[in-house]
Amino acid sequence: MKRITTLFLLLIFVYSCGVKQTQSMLSDGDYDGAIARAVEGLRTNKNAKGKQDYVYLLEEAFAKAKDRDLRTIDALAKDANPSNLEKIYNTYLQLNNRQEKIRPLLPLRLLKEGRDAIFPFGDYSSETVSSKNALSKYLYDNSKLLLKTSDKMTIRRAYDDLAYLDNINPGYKDVKQLMDEAQFKGTDFVNVYTKNETNMIIPQRLQNDLLDFSTFGLNDKWTVYHSNRQKGITYDYGMIVNFRQINISPEQVKEKEFVKEKQVKDGTKPLLDANGNQVKDERGNVIMVDNFKTIRANIYEFRQFKACQVTAKVDYIDFKSNQLIETFPLASEFNFEYIYANYNGNKLACDNDYLPYFERRAVPFPSNEQMVYDTGEDLKAKLKNIITRNKFRR
Repeated sequence: MKRITTLFLLLIFVYSCGVKQTQSMLSDGDYDGAIARAVEGLRTNKNAKGKQDYVYLLEEAFAKAKDRDLRTIDALAKDANPSNLEKIYNTYLQLNNRQEKIRPLLPLRLLKEGRDAIFPFGDYSSETVSSKNALSKYLYDNSKLLLKTSDKMTIRRAYDDLAYLDNINPGYKDVKQLMDEAQFKGTDFVNVYTKNETNMIIPQRLQNDLLDFSTFGLNDKWTVYHSNRQKGITYDYGMIVNFRQINISPEQVKEKEFVKEKQVKDGTKPLLDANGNQVKDERGNVIMVDNFKTIRANIYEFRQFKACQVTAKVDYIDFKSNQLIETFPLASEFNFEYIYANYNGNKLACDNDYLPYFERRAVPFPSNEQMVYDTGEDLKAKLKNIITRNKFRR
């Protein structure tokens, strides 16, 4: 019984909070918020006596929301500003959507007054179509005007308007073609190339890899990178990967000698006490224990080493003004290291992960060109990071 009473009180509390929240929304002019809250409250047991507050609030909120929307449309229409057409169209959609939200709940009975709640629905289909057509014509005509400008940001706004037009009125005239035109005209095309200010030859493979932007995944909606200039395209920006210095260390072979020792099991032996006597178990048998011996190896290790450091800078150029926009440092290192070893003694004195070194022999050092090329993956990752973090347009 106590549990039932607690549950009943909890339901009353929840209902009371919901009604107060709806009343507050209504008082604040958030009519659609009040409608949404009341509709949610009436989804179950709508005819229950305890739901009457929601019915009254829903009736009042609907009337006030409808009145406000119609007055808004009237004021916008009188203003006769084409920029108001979207607001008018969306307000008609809002009027209809509000009705459709309430319609499934009807009829809603007001028990004390012995009547159904009044929701004066309207047919806004003609007005919705008319306002959509007017908005479509305005967006179409205005976008065509914007496409005649040379300002890319203006053209991008035209693209967004055309995309919105295509969404509300699919198949309208040649909108798809105009969107393609806006996409092309609004795109920033960036020409990417390299310069070599070092006294060394930069491997062509490295330059090709750095300029292969298809592997970078950096092209976005409004920026396209080309390493080879294409006909019919006016490039807005340039990005120059300027190699400044390449340092390559001499080929080095470092030798090191050290000793490894390890205790290994070598059969068994009798257990002796402190006096050197054999220890026996309770049956008189001699107790045997593991016998260990020390094995040793003299290791002669050879470490082949060669290092390469590439320093560069990335220049952003505005081709329209032929001005340097910004410069970013770029540097990478690659180390060639190879270890092989010989030994005297027992190689098992070494750790298992060291044993493969004994199977190796000296290998040829990579050429300087290969060393420079091997910096490529790190250079590409750092170049991609620079581009990702630093757009041409802020």
